[in-house]
Amino acid sequence: MSIEVKNLVKIFDEKRVIDDVSFKVEDGETLAIVGFSGSGKSTILKLICGLIEKDDGEIITSAGDIAMVFQYSALFDSLDVAENISFALRERHELRNKYTEKELEKIVAQKLELVGLKGIENKFPSELSGGMQKRVSFARAIVTEPKTILYDEPTAGLDPISSTLIEDYIVRLKEETHAASIVVTHQMSTITRTANKVIMLYDGKIVFSGTPEDMLKQDTPYTKQFVTASLDGPMKMIA
Repeated sequence: MSIEVKNLVKIFDEKRVIDDVSFKVEDGETLAIVGFSGSGKSTILKLICGLIEKDDGEIITSAGDIAMVFQYSALFDSLDVAENISFALRERHELRNKYTEKELEKIVAQKLELVGLKGIENKFPSELSGGMQKRVSFARAIVTEPKTILYDEPTAGLDPISSTLIEDYIVRLKEETHAASIVVTHQMSTITRTANKVIMLYDGKIVFSGTPEDMLKQDTPYTKQFVTASLDGPMKMIA
């Protein structure tokens, strides 16, 4: 078991934004977390990777690194691609003196090749397209060989072709690393192309749990409203 969340609770300003949420993600499996804006999707990722503290419940993860791929890449503008990817290997205390410069160069080249960006080590983020920046952030995320990979809206701001490419790499990285992955998304193609199972959040609670195929059947008012992008249904947008 790589990720297990039990009865998770997070409260902001006396509101339960995550309210008794439980799920499991096995090694080599991808869970999509979906729902309207403000439903608590990204908050769950921040709780799992320790960016914010939970108020109640348990988060159990396998030994090993947890990698986070942020919504808009979050690359360091002043560092080139190689420096961005190798940052954790150079700066983390337990890794700082583990690799020689030649070894770091080899690791960076391997990770770039894995995401289809061979030979761009010396370029800066500003010289790359949005899709290329996203793939560099993937390479940076897996440089420490994580057991868990978290993706926050990985196709946000990308055109349909670039989105498809990113979705393909999410699948490829899962197969290459055998990591447990969680993808926060609202995009149907990302759900159907990358996920083994889905949970839907509304008002901090899980209102649907199943496979992408189950969700597409629209057997519940929640899945019907989400799949059809309807304003009519049990879920109400917060202005």
